[in-house]
Parts: sequence; C-alpha cells; structure tokens
Amino acid sequence: MFHLSPSILAADFTRLGEQVNQIEQAGADWVHIDVMDGLFVPSISFGMPVIQSLRPATKLFFDVHLMIQEPIRYIGEFKKAGADLITIHAEACEDIGATIQAIREAGCKVGLSINPETEVSVVEPWISKVDMILLMSVHPGFGGQKFIEETLDKIRAVRSMINGQNPSCDLEVDGGIHLGNVAEVVEAGVNVVVAGTAVFKGDIAQNVAGFRSVMK
Repeated sequence: MFHLSPSILAADFTRLGEQVNQIEQAGADWVHIDVMDGLFVPSISFGMPVIQSLRPATKLFFDVHLMIQEPIRYIGEFKKAGADLITIHAEACEDIGATIQAIREAGCKVGLSINPETEVSVVEPWISKVDMILLMSVHPGFGGQKFIEETLDKIRAVRSMINGQNPSCDLEVDGGIHLGNVAEVVEAGVNVVVAGTAVFKGDIAQNVAGFRSVMK
C-alpha cells in the first residue's frame, strides 16, 4: 500500500494545524514529523510539545522521525505525545536492538533509517524486526535539498531484501522528492514517500493530488 507522508518541516508554523488539516482533507493519510536535536544533525526542530499539541487536531498517522542521538532515552515520551510510528537512525544508536525493543514495548510501530553514506548492509539484519526502513536521499538536518541519485540503487537493494525477508515491511524515502521524480522512486520500490516543500509550497490540495496520482 502506498502512503504520502508530507513533512511538516516545510509547513508554515503560524498555520500548522490548518495546513495539517489541509493535507488530511486532500488525501494524505500520514504526516512526517522530523525531530532534530542539534547533535546527531546540525539543526534543531521541535519535540514532544509540538507533537502533543497537534495530536488532537488530526486523525493522520504520525510518522515520527527521530534524528537524535540515543533516542532510546525518549521513546516513552514520544509515544505519550502521540507518535504512531517511531523511526530511529542506525548511526545514532549504541544498541539498535534495545532501541527497537523499547519502541515495541511502548506500543508504536518501528522504523529504522540510514543516512546517504551508510551501506544498506547495516539495515539487513533488522528488516525482519521492524515495520519500515527509511532511506535518506539527502543529508539529514535541512529541508529543500536535491535528491541524491545514488539512492535509487539503494532503494532497489533494500526492496529486494524486504521482499525476501519481510514483505509487509514498508520502504520509505525522505529528501528531495517532488512531482518530477516521485514516479522514479516508486518504480524503484518505495511505497512511503516523504515530501515537504513539494507539498506545502503553493496549492497544498493540488500538490497532494499530484503525488496521489502517481502513487497508485
């Protein structure tokens, strides 16, 4: 099943609730929430209070992407704030297995992400233990970057692993996705697409419809 997960990092924060309602009404069923700590990535975004305040405003599935060092420290808090799926970075965890277990015990779905420079072999041992693999197609920490073309080969490789080990596992891509290249990443094997600027800049409803027309 295909999911469009618009990233609120690109939303107008003076109208955040309104714009999240707009993507919901337009047909998005997930919303991507990037949490950055200024340590694992250079930027700082937002944390539990923003997620908690947004939760009552929408029925969207909260796709919470933790770009933070040792996220195991905060799993319970993100669950309480309203996360449905928590994605961690392999590079940010001293003990990936323990962090996955903590997310499971909290009652959330589990995602595992890797940065562009990390080999896909890092996620292979965990595919049977998670609900989603997230491949970063830009260097994490900033919005509006250009898609790294080499990610397409990584998508194909991970899709092959998923098909062989855990066919129900989702494959998500995040970074530089727009209407001009989304068909290419879907064809390579992605079924969850994160898009920020390409959704929230301009006519939100029209942008969501454009993505949905490709992601069938």
